[in-house]
Amino acid sequence: MNITKNQEGTTLTIRLDNRLDTITAPLLDAELKNSLDGVETLIWDFSSLEYLTSAGLRTLMNAQRTMNSKGTMKIIHANETVKGVFELTGLDDMLAEE
Repeated sequence: MNITKNQEGTTLTIRLDNRLDTITAPLLDAELKNSLDGVETLIWDFSSLEYLTSAGLRTLMNAQRTMNSKGTMKIIHANETVKGVFELTGLDDMLAEE
C-alpha cells in the first residue's frame, strides 16, 4: 500500500493505493498518529484503493472518532467493491456524494 498525503491549510487529503488490510492497516495507524494535528477536514481519496478488510475499517473508524472532535472526515472516489463493504457494515455515511 502506498500512502500519499497532501495538506492544504487545515485540510488533509490521504490517497491510498492497492489494499487496506490486516498487513497495511497498522502502517496507516502509525502514519495517522503524527498526521492529524491541526487538521479540521480529513479527506480519504480511494480512487486507487482496490480492497478493504475489517482491519482497514477499524483504522477508518478510529480516524472518524478522532475527527469527530476536530472537524469532519469524508471518503471520495471509492470503487463499487469498497462502497459495498461500507454499505454492508452500515458505514456508508462516511462516503461523500460524488
